[in-house]
Parts: sequence; C-alpha cells; structure tokens
Amino acid sequence: MILCFKLDLSKLTDEEAKHVWDFRHKSQVLHSKHQHHIYHCNTGLQKSYCIRCLKPFKFLVNNKFQCLDCGLSVCKSCSRYNKKDLGWVCDPCHMTRYNCKPFKLYL
Repeated sequence: MILCFKLDLSKLTDEEAKHVWDFRHKSQVLHSKHQHHIYHCNTGLQKSYCIRCLKPFKFLVNNKFQCLDCGLSVCKSCSRYNKKDLGWVCDPCHMTRYNCKPFKLYL
C-alpha cells in the first residue's frame, strides 16, 4: 500500500525539490521490491505449512486443503468440510459465511 499525499515543493529550491522527488522515487522502488519479496515468502510458506496454525503439511498425517472461499491452504484442524459445496472452508471463512463473531460464541 502506497500512501498518497500532496507535496508542496513551491518553497524549495530546484535542487531541494529534485532531492525530494529522487527520495520519493527510491522509496517507491524499495517498497515495490519489499512487497514482491513478501509475496514470494508467503507463497513458499503456504505450500509447506498451514496458513493458520503453521503446522507442516505431511502426507497422510496432516493433509493440505484449499479453502473454497479465500483459496489459502489449511490443515484439517483449521477448516471444515462443507457438504453443500463439496469442499473445505477455513474457519475464518466459515465464520464469515454464517455471520458469526468469534467472541460472540462464548458469551
């Protein structure tokens, strides 16, 4: 997410204004590289671990299921099978489907 705001450079010299614009450009490039790195780290993490509890996926022990709503990979303990849609839905998406508030269940 890049924050947008107006810069008033009218009171700066040309050299100062150029310095501000150069800094702004470098900041945006760095932010873009950082977001790209985070995306690839998350993708690798999601292939090997449950996105909710971070338990590793293992064949026959802790299978990986893809949530029908958000598409993230979750384990069996962090999801529910939906008979109507014939697939798995992660717990947060399940709660969203039924308009449940997590703390409301305990009141």
